[in-house]
Amino acid sequence: MLMLSVIRPVAAMIARLATLALARSLQLPEPVVHDTGLFVFVQVQAIENRVGKALCPIRLLRQLRALFPF
Repeated sequence: MLMLSVIRPVAAMIARLATLALARSLQLPEPVVHDTGLFVFVQVQAIENRVGKALCPIRLLRQLRALFPF
């Protein structure tokens, strides 16, 4: 528990510094870089969830059983 309380602020500080460095290297405002990263994360998460549902082994088994009824 003690270690988590130390790691969390350090990780937040590193993420903020990385965002700031990226914003400066791209010559963009920091909020734009942060919001763009958040938007990309949400889009990738939605795609992964869609693909994950389509490739779910139980769902594929049900579809296969529906194609070949015994």
